Amino acid sequence: MAVLNLSFSACGFLGIYQLGVAEALLRHGAKLLGSVKTFAGASAGSLVATVLVTAPEKLEHVKDFAYRFASDVRKQKFGAMTPGYDFMLKLREGLEDILPPNAHEIAGDRLHVSITHARTRKNCMVSHFASREDLIKVLLASSFVPVYAGIKGVEYKGQTWVDGGLTNWLPVLPVGRTITVSPFCGSHDICPKHEDLISIKLTLADMPIMEWPLQPASPLWGKGPCCSWVHRSACWPVSPPATSRLLEPESLPPSWSTSPLHQDE
Repeated sequence: MAVLNLSFSACGFLGIYQLGVAEALLRHGAKLLGSVKTFAGASAGSLVATVLVTAPEKLEHVKDFAYRFASDVRKQKFGAMTPGYDFMLKLREGLEDILPPNAHEIAGDRLHVSITHARTRKNCMVSHFASREDLIKVLLASSFVPVYAGIKGVEYKGQTWVDGGLTNWLPVLPVGRTITVSPFCGSHDICPKHEDLISIKLTLADMPIMEWPLQPASPLWGKGPCCSWVHRSACWPVSPPATSRLLEPESLPPSWSTSPLHQDE
């Protein structure tokens, strides 16, 4: 079987969709996850990839943090750009709480994070982390949207780095088959369905939600994508011509399909 990789796109607060994918895979795609050699991501996608690699048992805790974080940003007069609000500090506190002490060792060579050099605007994929602090810095750099998250980027190894999504928003690794995950409908392997525009990577159907990555939706809306979008759209080729159909709605526990959040999506 070909080498499999799993990559999560940059998507800001739409990362809640990515968490829904992660939850579905953990519940119903153990065989697939067991076959994945390398995980990759940019910006918010790198955070989800990191959780799957280093702390999958904390997924519920991560979801709670994501909801609280989004709610906190929504309370600010000008969102994350409100004077005095430290967006990056809040994110660091979440990472400090979630990542295990040896996260950098677990992530070594299995996790590839996209970051952008602030001066040259060149992309760099980081897969080696000397310490837990280095891993945190790389994740913060990958998530640092200039102006929105602050003025100066994140210092890492004597250089300044910013959002990896600016130069490589959905990493595809050079070796093996990379399964791509995105909250934007299109030709990605796992994404919301839009039958008429399935071959387009970023479509007009996405335009109404283009502001959502930086302006988080309400908590009740956010739990909809996490709990149900992905379960209806996960069907992708694993090794042509074979097809693996995973996460079908009928395979989900009855309580998922009858929950108020599922009905209110």
